Amino acid sequence: MANTIHVDVVSAEESIFSGEAKFVALPGEAGELGIYPRHTPLITRIRPGAVRIETADGGEEFVFVAGGILEVQPSTVTVLSDTAIRGKDLDDEKANVAKAAAEEALKNARSDIDIAMAQSELAVMAAQIAALRKYRQKK
Repeated sequence: MANTIHVDVVSAEESIFSGEAKFVALPGEAGELGIYPRHTPLITRIRPGAVRIETADGGEEFVFVAGGILEVQPSTVTVLSDTAIRGKDLDDEKANVAKAAAEEALKNARSDIDIAMAQSELAVMAAQIAALRKYRQKK
């Protein structure tokens, strides 16, 4: 029996991570999900946050996702997200500037749609900053 599972994290632009893992943790809709090899098949939405991948060689990879879809098969985990950023590529300054812009948009929102879009953007940026802090603590 295999003691690893193949993991693919894919954004709209590119493949962010593809490799073997011992364990994957990510933010499910109802809370944190942990996936080991031979997990029961599952499809669910995921919230903005960090995907933590414990690689086959014992290392760790972090990928920030702005929400998306998780598909689990017994030998494969696929994470599909419009936006996915490798932990090492997360940028404090860019994240804080984007968060400030989202806060400003929320203040200036004139309609329910503007408010919902600004709140969504703010939630994504807050999750990205939290993921960045978590990633930095691990280093």
